[in-house]
Amino acid sequence: MKKSIMMLLFSALLFFLIPMHAQAAATQTKIILDGQELVLPNSVEVVNVRNNIMIPIRVVAENLKFNVKWDQKSQNVHIQQGSKAISLTVGKNEAFVGNNNVRLNVAPQMIKNTVVVPMRFVSEEMGMKVGWNNKDKIVTLSSNTSIPSKSSNGSESATTNRIHEINYANNQLIVTLDQEVNPVITTLQNPERIVVDFPSTDLGDMGQALSGGAMGRLDTSDSPNINDIRYSLFKNDPAQARIVIELNNVGSVHYEQQTIGGTYILDLNMVNDPAPPPPDSSGKKIVVIDPGHGGSDPGTTSFTKKPEKIFTLALGLKVQALLQQESGIEVIMTRETDVYPTRSERVKLANDLKADVFVSIHGNSVKAAPQVNGTETYYYQRENSKELATLIHRNLIKALGLTDRKVKNGNYQVIRETEMAAALLEVGFLSNKSDEEAMMSETNQHKAAQAIVDGIKEYLKLEDSE
Repeated sequence: MKKSIMMLLFSALLFFLIPMHAQAAATQTKIILDGQELVLPNSVEVVNVRNNIMIPIRVVAENLKFNVKWDQKSQNVHIQQGSKAISLTVGKNEAFVGNNNVRLNVAPQMIKNTVVVPMRFVSEEMGMKVGWNNKDKIVTLSSNTSIPSKSSNGSESATTNRIHEINYANNQLIVTLDQEVNPVITTLQNPERIVVDFPSTDLGDMGQALSGGAMGRLDTSDSPNINDIRYSLFKNDPAQARIVIELNNVGSVHYEQQTIGGTYILDLNMVNDPAPPPPDSSGKKIVVIDPGHGGSDPGTTSFTKKPEKIFTLALGLKVQALLQQESGIEVIMTRETDVYPTRSERVKLANDLKADVFVSIHGNSVKAAPQVNGTETYYYQRENSKELATLIHRNLIKALGLTDRKVKNGNYQVIRETEMAAALLEVGFLSNKSDEEAMMSETNQHKAAQAIVDGIKEYLKLEDSE
């Protein structure tokens, strides 16, 4: 009996201690500055946003000895060190370094009432060297980086980086180098090109087959959106390797970049057709359905190793099919195939359409506690969002019969920044064997889709179509 009670108490404690969402971090990130670990206040967190380490302004100001000014009204951060100045704005993917406009991998964000900024960008632009130990979650900063010295004839000393391999597959350019390097990306037109320049870098063994300014090329026959990918040693003194990606009939292209060890990855998301204009709804209610994740972002992994993006799209398309039968509703999807619109793009689509309802579909996960199960639904602060979330949640619980984990206020971008009633559905826990079986069932997906539609119609006060 005592053993059973102890096991029950242990399970309850485990339930409350383990994070409920797949994005929660298991290990606290450490920052090592010039060999000394920085002590972070309890309220300050280092976060990882799409493989970009983000640090709070306070850490930049107090520990990296930069002068930081914060403008609450404009949400602008101005960082100064000597003659160097950087200006960043919350939510904007562009920054100013001096008078030069630079594109960021990820925009500064407001998290827990603290502005976090991309550490690699800020630190390296201010003359610091950054390292990242992914296994132990340790960031190293060095303020003693020296600029490569030049010999008397003006050439660089033997610190030139080398490229060993260049590949392109699945919309990703992958470059293997001796060490980490931050390339400079430029976009050109007529024809549309993305130019990636690697400073202080040569082509290593790859350059031996090239002579007299010749270019190497990759096979792009399996990539209809790519006309050509070529590479060359653009400069000799100092060395600079260049890769040019020439696009083919692409309406728009978005890219994200990351460096893991000596591997540089440029992830391209290309759209062949321009975004459709807002539909003429003729009095119809506009409903945006957002199947979470997709494309290069698989989401979490289920108990049987299936990516979350498969479930969200399957359910989203079933919701779409049902809403298309409703004469009073115009349904718009953020994605209908295995592509990855960014969260900002999903928000912009809904806001530009002036939609009445936004519903984002997800599957939950706590891999460390596969016994956790159930349905939970999120809204962000607004009463109309809470009403929508409550109605859909009630219908989902009734239809699927999973554990009721209630309706909760959640600070997720797609429901925080959308301007209409918005709900984020965690239909069940893909990390739980029983929940996953229910969620992957075609029969249950049809039930869930009907429940979502019923909740939307109740919120919009629409009667059943004839």
